[in-house]
Amino acid sequence: MTEYEDVCALVPTRNEAKTIADVIDGLSDVGVGRVLVVDGHSTDDTREIAEEHGAEVIQQTGSGKGQAVRQGVAHLNHEYVLLLDGDATNPPEQAPRLLDPLVSGDAEHVIGDRTADMQPGAMTRLNQIGNTLINHAFRRIHGEDYGDILSGYRAFTRESFERMFLSAEGFGIETEMAVECARHDIPVAVVPTTYRARPEGSETNLHPVSDGGRIILTLYSLAKTSNPLFYFGSLGSVFGAAGALLAAWIGYEWFARGISHEALTVVAGVLLLLGVQLLIFGVLSDIVVTLHREQQRRIDALRGDD
Repeated sequence: MTEYEDVCALVPTRNEAKTIADVIDGLSDVGVGRVLVVDGHSTDDTREIAEEHGAEVIQQTGSGKGQAVRQGVAHLNHEYVLLLDGDATNPPEQAPRLLDPLVSGDAEHVIGDRTADMQPGAMTRLNQIGNTLINHAFRRIHGEDYGDILSGYRAFTRESFERMFLSAEGFGIETEMAVECARHDIPVAVVPTTYRARPEGSETNLHPVSDGGRIILTLYSLAKTSNPLFYFGSLGSVFGAAGALLAAWIGYEWFARGISHEALTVVAGVLLLLGVQLLIFGVLSDIVVTLHREQQRRIDALRGDD
């Protein structure tokens, strides 16, 4: 059995007393002996059970998974971090699949693709549809295929994490990490993992509609700095299309019925002008981002030579 000396497992939890012991013991069985549990104000025995099974436990100072992840990484001094949920949906025995590409130097960020082996009852049909749409949108916006960007089963180097700018408080943290990997050209590997159903009596902290909406909003808002042509271009297209439709209706009213709409004509003109300006701004922003990335690659290359 491989002993992962420079690895610490980070487990954000909230009321996971039914499963946390199995997660910690499973990690120990595959050589991950260091486990940090960031407890999000559990009202059950999660903290006590985790400590009994050898994990270090700290109390979360804020709320939300994103804040817990940032606090946990800041608390660690290990070279590699394994991130997984405390509800036993991510099999701890599959941790080597994620850690081996890191330790071998083949990747700096590894994502466990839950869709490779999703067990019955692990995810509702609504969640599956939302997951598919979000991953498709990510590929379209950021040009990378990371398989399952919402996966909470990940491993990454501490150095690559510190290069990211992360601000999400809740479940949007996975989306932000995927976007930052694409933005900074962080080498990413995708490995197949199993996604299990939550044990009976264990309640999820994820709310599909509200959290899904926040994730989509996060994904779209982050596009303004990683793919500004898409971000401003889509806004420009919406305003431009609205202006064009309004102008077409005004033209029909004028020629067919002889009715003029002076005020609406001004509105249509403003919408068309705004749409064109947003498109132009998107093109210019895209050029700036491309030049910035090229400059960053040259700086990284010079650092590597040193």
